[in-house]
Amino acid sequence: MSYLGVGISPGNVPVSHSINVKVVDRRVRVAELVLRCVICGLGVLAAVLVGTDSQVREIFSIRKKAKYTDMKALVFLVIANGTAAAYSLMQVLRCVVSMIRGHVLFSKPLAWAIFSGDQVMAYVTVAAVAATAQSAVISKLGQPELQWMKICNMYGKYCNQIGEGIASALLVSLSMVAISCMSAFSLFRLYGGNKGKGSPRWW
Repeated sequence: MSYLGVGISPGNVPVSHSINVKVVDRRVRVAELVLRCVICGLGVLAAVLVGTDSQVREIFSIRKKAKYTDMKALVFLVIANGTAAAYSLMQVLRCVVSMIRGHVLFSKPLAWAIFSGDQVMAYVTVAAVAATAQSAVISKLGQPELQWMKICNMYGKYCNQIGEGIASALLVSLSMVAISCMSAFSLFRLYGGNKGKGSPRWW
């Protein structure tokens, strides 16, 4: 016993850590909001950089215009990043509403829906970047065995802007992977042993 008559907790009395949990939850929510805003902005940027890129060259009095539709991987990249940006915008609105209201009842079906959507978008954006990177390497270095020439030697400006779009798309895919990890955490915590024992519902 202390001099003030207040005993020390014997160890079997549960101690509340709700304040620490709320701080962690708030930081995770802020991180998710920031990442989704990054995905939305960079997704639009990547789609615009690639989709509006073109360059005209005159070869033996024949005018040839290079555009993103000439390479299917670039079309896939534009569609994937446009879709990721639109999806992230919807999720940003959800995050903002949850932060304004303090908490939103987070049911398992909703958690599974968000988790599934994030997983799909992560795989799609990573696949788009991988396919485009392979095509970009061939365009830059060529393929002598198949007599494929170095396209970027003729369309330098076009390739430079495509490179900027791929860099933005790469950041989108990395951010999407991080988001999918966060949604997995928020889903599987609902199945933890502490659910219903004072742990706050979030998102």
